[in-house]
Amino acid sequence: MSEGARRWRLALGRYANQQLGGLGGQDGLMDQTLDYLYGREYQGRGLEQDRGPGSLDPTQMQALNWLGKAKGLFPQSVFETLQGHALDRYGLTDLLKDPKTLDSLEPNQDLLRVLLGFHDRADPAIKAKLREVADRIIRDIMERLRHDVMRAFSGRRNRFRRSNIPSAANFDWRNTLRENLKTYDPETRRIIAQTLRFNSREKRRLPWTVVLCVDQSGSMTDSVIHSAVMAAILCGLPGVTVKMVLFDTSIIDVSDRLTDPLDTLLSVQLGGGTNIGRAVTYCEDFIADPERTVFALITDFAEGASPRALYAALARMSEARVRMIGLVALDEQATPYFDPMIAGRAADIGMQVGAMTPDKFAEWLAEIMT
Repeated sequence: MSEGARRWRLALGRYANQQLGGLGGQDGLMDQTLDYLYGREYQGRGLEQDRGPGSLDPTQMQALNWLGKAKGLFPQSVFETLQGHALDRYGLTDLLKDPKTLDSLEPNQDLLRVLLGFHDRADPAIKAKLREVADRIIRDIMERLRHDVMRAFSGRRNRFRRSNIPSAANFDWRNTLRENLKTYDPETRRIIAQTLRFNSREKRRLPWTVVLCVDQSGSMTDSVIHSAVMAAILCGLPGVTVKMVLFDTSIIDVSDRLTDPLDTLLSVQLGGGTNIGRAVTYCEDFIADPERTVFALITDFAEGASPRALYAALARMSEARVRMIGLVALDEQATPYFDPMIAGRAADIGMQVGAMTPDKFAEWLAEIMT
């Protein structure tokens, strides 16, 4: 069997046996492991499980030992994908019922998403272990984001003052080009830079209030995770007061527990409808000094109620000169999904609307707070 045919056979599963042939050895084990998971897709469409010779009888493998087999057979990236599909798509929550199995799960954001949804339904004996795994994942996310946030808020570049401290973040390419034009080499068509220029950085003064209003509907799970982490980091900045509200059709004020992102996330009840206008109106009570307040609405703008209350609240904030930003994606891929009509109307009122990764959001926030 050619390599191309082998890959297709593994992808299509045992139902392609007649056309592409069977698999043996290591490939056969991989095929059985994949079939245990993705065979559910075929069964969901009414195809019966084959129990003949060489087939995978469901009694031969359970969810708990399936995980160990998959981890040993596939590369890390493939295993993480299989783990995510098992938990998120096919609901193999048996994987979350044994503390020893939890130790073997690969801690990543996909797993955290599932843990948040499963936590309320877990046995009391398992909850502590679930929290331990979730806390490990959050610490990893926090460490990756903390550097980006601190760099963004360390100071803005002052283009009118030069610095002798070399730093890629402070590199002044315009003045460097201007001062080295005389070294241009026409043969290589390059400038040989003999003098490098850098901008100095000014320390920010940050008497600011940041209000995070976060949609906790099912489609916004990644945004909720990163918002909780971002809030915890911002709380550590001098002179910054952070308020945070989670909402669907109800409102949860988590402003008193932001230093622990996991406590914040365990307050989340993902799913339900969406009433953005009600949440934004609630957040107006946090605004004591409008011109030193940033209001960040993190949502897909899919308003379930009449948008009039939302527009009215945004108009009042705009008139008071609150800095308003709308984020339609806050995950690492920044894949935007939003209602363009409502988001467009919010932008017309005065809200800056964008879709970006968490590190870019930190830079955007830092630029606004100058």
